[in-house]
Amino acid sequence: MWRLLLLLPVLAASAFWLATTICLAVFMLKSFAADCGAAKDGPWPKVSLIKPVYGPEKDLYENLSTGCKQDYPDYEVVYCVQRKNDPALEVIERIRSDFPHSNVQIVIDESDVGPNCKLTNIHNGSRRANGDVLVFSDSDMFLPPDYLRAIVAPLADRQVGISCTTYKAWKPRNLFEALELLCFNADFVPQMVFAVVTRASIACPGATMAIRREVLDEIGGLAPLGHYLVEDYELGKRVVEQGYGIHFAPYVATMGVDLDTFGDLWRHQVYWNQNTRLANSTGFFFTILLHGVPFALLYALSGAPFGWPVLLVAIAARLGTAVGNSFFLQDKDGINNVWLLPFRDLLGIFFWLSSFLKRKTYWRGKTFILKKGKIVKVV
Repeated sequence: MWRLLLLLPVLAASAFWLATTICLAVFMLKSFAADCGAAKDGPWPKVSLIKPVYGPEKDLYENLSTGCKQDYPDYEVVYCVQRKNDPALEVIERIRSDFPHSNVQIVIDESDVGPNCKLTNIHNGSRRANGDVLVFSDSDMFLPPDYLRAIVAPLADRQVGISCTTYKAWKPRNLFEALELLCFNADFVPQMVFAVVTRASIACPGATMAIRREVLDEIGGLAPLGHYLVEDYELGKRVVEQGYGIHFAPYVATMGVDLDTFGDLWRHQVYWNQNTRLANSTGFFFTILLHGVPFALLYALSGAPFGWPVLLVAIAARLGTAVGNSFFLQDKDGINNVWLLPFRDLLGIFFWLSSFLKRKTYWRGKTFILKKGKIVKVV
């Protein structure tokens, strides 16, 4: 009887991943038709594109400089750092020199509103920004020229408080980055779109979002979020509580992956799982049922009837839906590395378990302790 229980996650995961493919198809096709041409007849608001930067990373110049290549009528780019000796400043200065006709601000501010360094960086940049709309975009995001128009257009609807876009990882250069890419493109993004389409939970990815300044002021600004690990979720929750909606534009930006060792992969994936657990602890607990491949392997190894055929069917269902999701995301890197997905799924159950066992989390070389959804920096 206990062997049959192992089949429950296999069936649940296979059904769920098929549902994500359907949701992704519905989202990209229907949302694109609805958003096409939105807000293009009226004036575009002045925008501040805020890029928080902390230290050097892969392709930093290429990613940051896309902020200066936007096809948008009235905007500024605000690069913000927290350290006067940050190595990234040299790259930022070069970008400002290479794009003399762009409106570029460089904000160096060592003050903080809490241990969340990224939130502090965004807060410091926002205080000096001049736009009516603030667009927050991580330093590792590569933004096509039409990005600002795509993410700002939905805010023409005054009921929309935050506008977000989907995004995908790209350009892995080694095994660890390929596994990271699959964790993101084959797990996180489809689950996020599923939540958006089914309205199962709030989704508000901080890597690419836009908010009207008046809405941000109405919820009390960014400073109160400085002690939260999942600051983007907290921001989205406050906006929804004020009666506004969160809109996802049918647009896919790209995000770099930058890992050199298995330790880097492990820490980052445990960090991502901790984020998800703190945002929705009950829902995250039941994601154990989405680890179909590991449970199918246990079923096969237990000597149960048709064990190995069940494993092969589980792997085929996982790979098939992943390829389908990659098609809608135009994710060539995901398709090229999809053969690694079963191995990634085996690792995934350990990432999941570690997020419950570990009270510490890591970000850019800093160590923090988790306490009731908030973080305390370890000195």
